[in-house]
Amino acid sequence: MKIVIASGKRKTAIARAVIKPGKGRVWINGIPLEIYPIEMARIKMMEPLLLAGEKIRNSVDIIVNVKGGGVMGQADAVRMAIARGLVEWTGSEELKKLYIEYDRTMIAGDPRQTEPEKFARYSARRRRQTSYR
Repeated sequence: MKIVIASGKRKTAIARAVIKPGKGRVWINGIPLEIYPIEMARIKMMEPLLLAGEKIRNSVDIIVNVKGGGVMGQADAVRMAIARGLVEWTGSEELKKLYIEYDRTMIAGDPRQTEPEKFARYSARRRRQTSYR
């Protein structure tokens, strides 16, 4: 039995996807993707599956564990993990090209991170106002 494990990251969210032969079921932290409560996140997470097509989608079961970050960060991490996993599962260059053409962050990720807060300030860039009068 073939099993593929793929991971995706976005900001501080980390997702691990386990892809194995099945009949097209997807769970995110134990919740089926079809009834995931946040609609925008659900649509984002479905993108790689919709692009892959019916044949690939209905031949695998995907179990995703995601932690850290916020709702959309987690959605992006899940999306990346699923896309990377499906590319590895199929071994298809066409699928990889399709994902990169659609949205490069599905495979490559987004390197942006929040800037750390500096000493004696309450934000990364915010300083006290000065007055010279």
